[in-house]
Amino acid sequence: MVQHPSASFLTRLRPHLLVALYCVIATFIVKPIAGYIDLANVVILFLLLVFLVARKYGRGPALTASFLAVGLFDFFFVPPHLSFAVDDIQYLITFLVMLTVAIITGQLVARLGQQAIEATERERRNHALYKMASRLAGAMTLNQVEEIAHGFLWEASHVSASLLVPDSKDKLHYLDATLASSINTALPERAYHEGEPVDQVGLTGQGTRRLYMPLKAPMRIRGVMEVSAENDTLEQERELLTTVSNLVAIAIERIHYADVAQATGIQMASERLRNSVLASLSHDLRTPLTAMVGLAETLTRAGEALPPLHQDTANALHQQAVELSVMVNNLLELARISSGSLRLRKEWQPLEEVIGAAIKRLGPALASHPVQVALPPDLPLLEFDAVLLERVIGNLLDNACKHAPEGTSIRVSANTLGNRAQISICDQGPGFAADIDLEAPFLREAADSGKPSVGLGLTICKAIVEAHQGRLTLSAPKDGQGTCVQFTLPLGTPPIIEEEMPEMGL
Repeated sequence: MVQHPSASFLTRLRPHLLVALYCVIATFIVKPIAGYIDLANVVILFLLLVFLVARKYGRGPALTASFLAVGLFDFFFVPPHLSFAVDDIQYLITFLVMLTVAIITGQLVARLGQQAIEATERERRNHALYKMASRLAGAMTLNQVEEIAHGFLWEASHVSASLLVPDSKDKLHYLDATLASSINTALPERAYHEGEPVDQVGLTGQGTRRLYMPLKAPMRIRGVMEVSAENDTLEQERELLTTVSNLVAIAIERIHYADVAQATGIQMASERLRNSVLASLSHDLRTPLTAMVGLAETLTRAGEALPPLHQDTANALHQQAVELSVMVNNLLELARISSGSLRLRKEWQPLEEVIGAAIKRLGPALASHPVQVALPPDLPLLEFDAVLLERVIGNLLDNACKHAPEGTSIRVSANTLGNRAQISICDQGPGFAADIDLEAPFLREAADSGKPSVGLGLTICKAIVEAHQGRLTLSAPKDGQGTCVQFTLPLGTPPIIEEEMPEMGL
């Protein structure tokens, strides 16, 4: 609430009127005994009065008391009495010294008193800040942080505080949902993105202002603190508000990283459990699956011993058993890679040999998809595990065969990009979804393909490539048809191979 100007004037005038009353009372107390004491003692009594006034009311009233004390001393105690006339010039020196001593003493005492008050207030505020910091250190939610900050500022300076934090799209929103519809977030957004305080005057009444302070944590800006109070209060408490905003920012960042650590721990535990279950199930399934594949293959070789309908059933059974066996092997491979037990046997060797081995291994699967291989002649030797890299290229080629229309070609190419070699396998299939997540196992690699797939191929390929310090990515060709799967391998420094010298004939 803003005070009326006349009320404010009377408040400032009140201590001066009280000082005048004290001086008059002191004069009437000392006057009856003035004939029994020396005038120097009267001067000391008036100086004591100035000292006490300065100690209680400060500099302004002390200055008023100094002039009143000299005037009353001259009027009532210096001959001729009840007159400001002076019959002895020496009294002028007394007045001057008395006034000077009174002013200096009053100002010094007032200054010391003010410094004592300020020191006490600083100590009280520092203690309150320490308590607030201790409470913030134990806060577990953002709502608790807002409650602590608001409570401290309101108790310390009658300043109201609210917090705005970014959402997943980096847009600010109030923790208090009731404020979201009534306040425009344009100014908080500006403070958040520029990293500097932004204020607006006159939002809630005369002389009232809102100030938006960015919450600057050590790693990044964690939001905005909105404070509202009188103009003078915000100006006087700017240092306190900055300190509180820094403490709040650190508390919010601590909560964020605590949540991240908890989520990471839960994810790691679930990954370990998943890998354990996969490995256990895969080992338990491998033995009966091997027997199933063998029995199904025996049935398919029975030839004319089976009726045609039963022969077709045996062939389908064999095909499904083989695919199920491949799936279980992939599960075992994924569990082994995820557990960190993968050991690379890297050697320096040419890339074309691994590509040729993968194409030869697929054999009939590539019959309806001609493979075009384009490797630069100056491609250096690369250091990799040949067995695992052949698995990567084979999986990518097999994936292209499953999802590309029959008769379309598959292109395998390589080139160097800086200190890395990039290998690309491109097809003319329907492509991948725009939001495909290579981190998610069991992801179907293409929608509506009609081909069996459990999505382990890309996940295994990605893990093997990353074990080689590379990276696997998906992209669309420039013409917009099909899909390109690319992965990189570090070039390194291959060994120098010396050419054999021809043998000299005798």
